[in-house]
Amino acid sequence: MRPHRAPAATRTAVCAVAALALLSACGAAGGLKSAGDAPSAVEPKALWPELPPASSAPYDYGEGETARIPGIRVAGGDVRRLDPVAVAQAGLKAKTDRDSGLDELPDGTVRQIKACRTAPDDCPVLPPYYRDLTGDGRDELVLGIRMPDRQLAVRVFMPDGGGLTRIMSTYDAVISVELAGRNLIMRAPSVIPGYEYRTAWSWDDRQRAMLPTRDEILRTPEHRKAPRPKPTPTGTPAPSADAASGPGASTPSDSATETR
Repeated sequence: MRPHRAPAATRTAVCAVAALALLSACGAAGGLKSAGDAPSAVEPKALWPELPPASSAPYDYGEGETARIPGIRVAGGDVRRLDPVAVAQAGLKAKTDRDSGLDELPDGTVRQIKACRTAPDDCPVLPPYYRDLTGDGRDELVLGIRMPDRQLAVRVFMPDGGGLTRIMSTYDAVISVELAGRNLIMRAPSVIPGYEYRTAWSWDDRQRAMLPTRDEILRTPEHRKAPRPKPTPTGTPAPSADAASGPGASTPSDSATETR
């Protein structure tokens, strides 16, 4: 944007003061410098306008898919009173309004969810989080379910007419999951070193579901980049691969992912 032009009298006075300042402080460092004119806006150019528009989506991203959770009642619309394990177990029987397949879990994970009461140490249901993601003044329930290969299934449930409706269901090999305002943000690794995918899911009143409103690839923040290994001093043998397995050595965590 070009700067606004001041009236002529004001410009004359300003120029006089500026000239005096330059004469009295010639060679002084600092001061404002012009970056030049901003580039002119260019109208978008449509490429290959003769091509017919697509009539169907190339793949199902799971966006807009919802499901009523059977057997779950939400007293007073307060999802904080719900047992997250009971919700996850009831969700296994839910029928979606359309079938994207993204609400399905591996058979092993399903068995673990069903056995959460008898084998709690193997229960894949993570501690729940709560946030008003729809803007109606009531919290939604956010559940994470660990899956094989360090993947995480993320479910969002909304209190709805005394019952519970799942308004988001997806999974990915995530770096992190965040709640930012009324957005749920998932970060996933990219095949490009130093980059990651960032998908923001937001409530859509028209669809009555959480939609991926922003999907982008970004540079990995500096604080999450792995530190470079320090060079081994000359003459000092490097530790063997078996050295870390000795008594008292730390081992990588078995946790699938960190959720916030």
